[in-house]
Amino acid sequence: MSDDTREPDQLDGVPLPETREALIGHAEAERLLMARLASGRMPSGVMLHGPRGIGKATLAFRFARKVFAATSDETQEHVAAQVASGAYPNLFVMRKTPKDTGKGFNSVIRIDEVRRFVEELRMTRGRAGHRVAIIDSIDDCNTASANALLKILEEPPADTTFMLISHRPGGLLPTIRSRCFPLALRPLADGHVRDILAATLTARVAEIDGAVALAAGVPRRGFEALLLADVGVLGVLADWLRSPATQAAGARLAIAETLATRKDGAEMGFARDMIFAAIAGYARDAAEAERPDRRRLDSATELWDKARLSLADADAYNLDMRQTLIGIFDAIRKHHLLFAVPIEP
Repeated sequence: MSDDTREPDQLDGVPLPETREALIGHAEAERLLMARLASGRMPSGVMLHGPRGIGKATLAFRFARKVFAATSDETQEHVAAQVASGAYPNLFVMRKTPKDTGKGFNSVIRIDEVRRFVEELRMTRGRAGHRVAIIDSIDDCNTASANALLKILEEPPADTTFMLISHRPGGLLPTIRSRCFPLALRPLADGHVRDILAATLTARVAEIDGAVALAAGVPRRGFEALLLADVGVLGVLADWLRSPATQAAGARLAIAETLATRKDGAEMGFARDMIFAAIAGYARDAAEAERPDRRRLDSATELWDKARLSLADADAYNLDMRQTLIGIFDAIRKHHLLFAVPIEP
């Protein structure tokens, strides 16, 4: 682990969110936050939620810089430099911490880390102006640390805004969600994803186009695709997930066979993300339809649980990954056939 590694899932060559000054996409979410800042009615808690890697942390740090520039007497350049280095006195960031051994990161945000974080926030401020505390992500808290964090959310220090980043808000304590102003970040347009990838990594146009197709509106997945040596099976999987009911029976078998031979590789991790993103999309489509379909939404929720439990069991008990994937693909196809999910043109 290098000295500049701050996140457990940090990607090589991809700047950290605290160093990114530009925000591509999510203009409406930023507009709502800036309206609160301009009105002087800053919420004590904000929850930015949406798919992992969609830009929630980038927006949180960008907004923090704007808050500091608006409420202090320092230049934007000075604020940006200190935020990027992790040295701005009124910015507090909580993430999973490195293990004591120096190898890897802890699996959760622990209660003793939350207590230290809270103690720092309750101490005399180091600089005049508003303070911002970013928890990236609140999903990484276990039950004990989440309850410890809830206490300060219920009685927040003056002139302090907590920005909670969540990839799975439904799994959080309802009391935590109720203390926050929620802002949902949706998948970006392909053009925005392409701009983000092209501005960050040097790659050929064809490579970027392929990564955009696999990203499904999530920039991090685009970066991951560019860093993979072979994305052939992932492109086939993406096509199958878009219209499983119309694909030949052998297609899912071939995909499962190929992925199973690479179950410990990066392609398999990417494929899992694609599967869950697709199922989340099925649920979102059902919930946001002109006439929301509760049965279809319930089916998508059951599909999510089946995929999660099936993959967890395969990992825990070293089960046949090919059969596990076929079972998940069969369930996805059944969902599409049952509800006649429209096929995108």
